[in-house]
Amino acid sequence: MTSNEKILGSDRRNLLVKLLKDASNPIPGRELGEITNVSRQVISGDVTLLKAKGEPIIATSRGYVYMHPIGEQNKIEKVIVCNHTSHQTEEELNILVDHGITVKDVKVEHPIYGDLTASVMVSNRSEVKNFIENIKQTNASYLLELTEGIHLHTIVAKSEQEINNAEEALRKADILVE
Repeated sequence: MTSNEKILGSDRRNLLVKLLKDASNPIPGRELGEITNVSRQVISGDVTLLKAKGEPIIATSRGYVYMHPIGEQNKIEKVIVCNHTSHQTEEELNILVDHGITVKDVKVEHPIYGDLTASVMVSNRSEVKNFIENIKQTNASYLLELTEGIHLHTIVAKSEQEINNAEEALRKADILVE
């Protein structure tokens, strides 16, 4: 195959799964498109097809991630309720990741659409910084703006103690809703 030859159909989707499974960081659609010599829109369509076939791929603000089930059985997942302004988002996320927490997503209840969920997938301060920068660069809104600050996060930790410590820190920052 030449370097500018397109990888077609199922071969491309199989390669996407392999690349995402092997990746330690999210891979942007643009980068996957460059690897396979197709557009980012084609990659988006491929990911949709792969999701429909049950592949656990999620889209984050930093790219696509394959959600590996291996090792997840030793982790604790919990949904917490928070309330703060948009300006406090970085503080909230840093509190969580500083306590060993991965923030999987954010959810709000919209009066028309019902529950809206967006992937966050941050586990450290560098990822939080990139997430916040992406929001600013794209001039996107935080979901919490739809609900006057009330939102939920699905969080993942290695232990109940990490979650307890993170909740206490959020309590002290007047962010946790109980």
